[in-house]
Amino acid sequence: MTPDTKLEEVFKQLAPRQKAALKNLGLKTVRDILYHFPYRYENPADLKRIGEVFEGEKVRIWGRVKKIDFEKTWKKKLNIAYATVEDPTGRIKLVWFRQPYIAKMLPEGSCAIFSGKVAMRGREKYIANPLYDIVPCSVIPAFSREDAAKLQPLYSSTSGISSLWISKAISRILLQIQIPEFLPEEIIKKYHLPELVKALRWAHFPKTEDHASAAKKRFAFEEVFLMQLLRMSQKEEIKKTSGIKLSSIEALKDEFIKLLPFGLTGAQKRAVEEVLKDLKSGHPMNRLLEGDVGSGKTAVAGCAAYIVAKNGMQATYMAPTEILARQHFETFYKLLAGMGIKIGLLTSSISEKFPSKINPKLPTHISKSQLLKWVREGEIDILIGTHALIEKKVVFSAKGGSAYGGKKLGLAMVDEQHRFGVLQRSRLLKKTEKSPHFLTMTATPIPRTLALTIYADLDVSLIDEMPEGRKPIETKIVPPKERNLAYEFIKGRLAEGDQAFVICPRIEPKNWKSDFPWKSDFLRAEMKSVKEEHKKLKEKIFPEFNIGIMHGKLTPKEKEETMRRFREGKTHVLVSTSVVEVGVDVPNATIMLIEGAERFGLAQLHQFRGRVGRSEKKSYCFILAGSYSAGIFRRLKALTTAKTGFELAEYDLEFRGAGELTGHHQWGISDIGMEALRNLKMVEAARLEARAIIESALLLKYPLLNEKVKILQKEPLHFE
Repeated sequence: MTPDTKLEEVFKQLAPRQKAALKNLGLKTVRDILYHFPYRYENPADLKRIGEVFEGEKVRIWGRVKKIDFEKTWKKKLNIAYATVEDPTGRIKLVWFRQPYIAKMLPEGSCAIFSGKVAMRGREKYIANPLYDIVPCSVIPAFSREDAAKLQPLYSSTSGISSLWISKAISRILLQIQIPEFLPEEIIKKYHLPELVKALRWAHFPKTEDHASAAKKRFAFEEVFLMQLLRMSQKEEIKKTSGIKLSSIEALKDEFIKLLPFGLTGAQKRAVEEVLKDLKSGHPMNRLLEGDVGSGKTAVAGCAAYIVAKNGMQATYMAPTEILARQHFETFYKLLAGMGIKIGLLTSSISEKFPSKINPKLPTHISKSQLLKWVREGEIDILIGTHALIEKKVVFSAKGGSAYGGKKLGLAMVDEQHRFGVLQRSRLLKKTEKSPHFLTMTATPIPRTLALTIYADLDVSLIDEMPEGRKPIETKIVPPKERNLAYEFIKGRLAEGDQAFVICPRIEPKNWKSDFPWKSDFLRAEMKSVKEEHKKLKEKIFPEFNIGIMHGKLTPKEKEETMRRFREGKTHVLVSTSVVEVGVDVPNATIMLIEGAERFGLAQLHQFRGRVGRSEKKSYCFILAGSYSAGIFRRLKALTTAKTGFELAEYDLEFRGAGELTGHHQWGISDIGMEALRNLKMVEAARLEARAIIESALLLKYPLLNEKVKILQKEPLHFE
């Protein structure tokens, strides 16, 4: 058996349901399941007797299932599983929402350890949505700390396989497999890391918490170290690659700056110079442009695109949303009107070209096939769009008569790059024979440790200065009793001609109170919805003003018309979901009101706030939470005190974790790797060791490590 052996070969009698469950968890090989680490460990000594639990207490109980069933509520058509379990001291009710399959997973007479928070319905105790781990009924645990056994691992599981099944499977594999160590011996000794086989045993079956911590340290270091090696080796390869060398760069830069209706900040000027240095280096640019919300990254990107287009080549700009792609298209064509540059817009539902033959100051709608033909023939100089740009039918010109052997893709730009996977970005870069220059941008605050790890292959330009005249946005947490005061303030600003955003967490209303009064407080809290708030604001709060609505279920034409009316000032208040989170620029909007703020990460809240304060007018951001706790208040308070998004990023990393800050699936780092990013010393140590190996060309000295990096290069989705 090898780490690459398929699980179906190891467990030859897997039921179809088990196969589907393993697939859902992304577990295909022996290596996958060995690196499927427990999300936590349980100490049997912590079990409580059912008869001793009390309301509000988070508990772990052992119990035998006396009765279990499921039903579908007639009004909401919601599947609910419910059970009664008992131990020698008493009984308790359990209930699971939207998990009817649990009635089959926990048949009557079975035993399990259940974890959750005790609540009351009348005089009856119950636990909503408890976690469970099936255990043998033959052994009733002794409820005494003196009888504590070794720590028990709990794994993420799904319908078809339980945490216990995964635990037994890993135990069986560890007895049969020999896994060679690939980390250099000197690194293991230097940082006091357990060797691989020992670390795997300690991760899955620790006898003590120290064992579990040591294993966690090993795999956290390993993941960050491997990613550093991968990124740095990629960076070295880029340095060896010949790129597209452009000419007349300084003159074209000056020409572009004269087109701008504003002067560049010092930080923008530095970023432009760093980009220009790459464009004339003879090697492909591979640069990250990082700047806070509203710092002016688009102007830097526009300068690079202008220089490339004027050199007879093509540039492309990929944005994460259709709204943002259209906004960039309008910015570019208004700025470059009369400069002889043809610009295209391509999304899944829109295809336009500028300039129009009828009116050279405006764009025109054209068929997608016609736009793709012009792109292929080199008629389009700058193509702006969404992920539609990476479709196979989008082909850039490689023929013609320019000084460079025909127009071809000279510059690829990606906005808010963390929203695109590495595979998507690589598809964009592969749309030409010779590596194009690559510029990626983000306004999402990135903690230093995350940037050091994820962007080790990129040169970084930081725009840390805001345009002159921008005033700080006044941010205020609004308690429920002051909601009406906030409305009155907004009404006064609207009367003076300003505009406002109202952000809600969901599209449709869902009222848990009427159907499920016995649910937990978290589920009972009513989430504000766009449709509900739009109706309330239109009919009761601001009846004298025009209220617009924006969400993901609108058609592209409806979205376009909604944004057009808001930009033109015809709509005074725009009620929206998070679709306006990134890049939307309406200078006259000075009010941002965020409902259910506790349901968004700080980075996202910072992006919302960045939709206002984009002119010289004083702007305001009001934060309203659907529920409060000490943790929620502390986190939201940080939004009112932090001066920059970068400060918020470090705060969120410290108190919530990088996975919650940015979404670890977007970055391609496991939970244990994300935890490592809290530790700057560990990240810097891994970076130091990786750099020493790459710069000294020592990777070949470690054949197993070299092979590991090669696997990651071939299968980027293993990490990303």
